[in-house]
Amino acid sequence: MPYHLGIDVGGTKVALRAEHTDGTVREAGFRWPRAPDGPVHAAADLDLLARQIRELCAVAPDEWAGVGVAMPATLDAAGVVTAWPNRPGWTGLDLGGALREVFGTAEVVCADDGDLAALAEAQAAGRPDLLYLGVGTGVGGGIVHGGRLLPGPSRGSCEIGHLIVDRSGELCDCGRRGCVQSVASGPAVLRRAARARGTEVTFPELVKALADGTSWAADAVREGCAALAAAAVGVGELLRPAVVVVGGGFADALPGFTETVGAETARLARPGFPPPSVEPARLGGLSSLHGAVLLAKGRPPEN
Repeated sequence: MPYHLGIDVGGTKVALRAEHTDGTVREAGFRWPRAPDGPVHAAADLDLLARQIRELCAVAPDEWAGVGVAMPATLDAAGVVTAWPNRPGWTGLDLGGALREVFGTAEVVCADDGDLAALAEAQAAGRPDLLYLGVGTGVGGGIVHGGRLLPGPSRGSCEIGHLIVDRSGELCDCGRRGCVQSVASGPAVLRRAARARGTEVTFPELVKALADGTSWAADAVREGCAALAAAAVGVGELLRPAVVVVGGGFADALPGFTETVGAETARLARPGFPPPSVEPARLGGLSSLHGAVLLAKGRPPEN
């Protein structure tokens, strides 16, 4: 059983990384099909995932040493999806059972994508204490304290994207107003940019406008970064992480994003209590994927 497989399941795309015991690494990725005219069908998604996995490694299910899955969806203790706004058709899916059908007798373990990203970044940086902020389709995050995840695998995930930073703010996918995610996620930044510009904004257009110093782009990004900074400073007051790491596909692909979060964080300093430093993710937009591989290999440790 030579392969450890990490699967990073996102709201818009999926990344796969298989590590062989001989050092061989294979990676692949794909985007979920869009279903604008109706609910997403979980069965079709799972069929696509299974095909991509088989194409990646061309191995039989009994050759997996372990499988780790990074998930943005909310799962109950039995591995059933209880909520996932980006793929609503998955609600009620027995994800654990579905994955066991794909991988046979291999051990398959699921965990929150933000938690796993934090674990991978802590290992990459050699730091036992950090706060991770992952900005993509949503906003995820994780806390590593003393080398362990908080609150810990047995107690649920660290949902920093749902910290409320503006009680009268935008409506979040979760149904509340003013969550970090409602302000700082990639779609939230693009919506805010579109309102300021007066027309729809694509991500490449945002990147170009930001590089050109266009005000509607700079203001839209800065507002999202300010929300992330508020969350980072709030967590810092409680736990004193050594560093805040900013990653995720949106943040990694947007030049100057992490630096802006750092500047907004520094602006919130109070006398005698400097905020933590802010650094870009060492693993770029692949932190959750590397964390999934760690999970496949037997981490994270239980509290």
